[in-house]
Amino acid sequence: MTGTFGGALEARNIPADDGRLVGLAEGEVGLDGKTLVLQRIHVRFELQVDPDADRATIDRVHGFFADRCPVYRSIHPQIHCSTEVTLVEA
Repeated sequence: MTGTFGGALEARNIPADDGRLVGLAEGEVGLDGKTLVLQRIHVRFELQVDPDADRATIDRVHGFFADRCPVYRSIHPQIHCSTEVTLVEA
């Protein structure tokens, strides 16, 4: 998911390479009968930006990128996936 989000940002001239974009994922496991299954995944993106970064474009890309992400499309809706993005001024 990080690669798809980063690629979509880069396509809009928002730098996401060289460690500027990091994705931190957490999963929640539950029981389905007697079997452990992954039920939820939450990805927190941290993006280093310049003070004059186009935050509206970043928010817009964050709003649609998952629908174009192969990983997201492979696991959703069987596994609930959520994301958030935190901007860190460099």
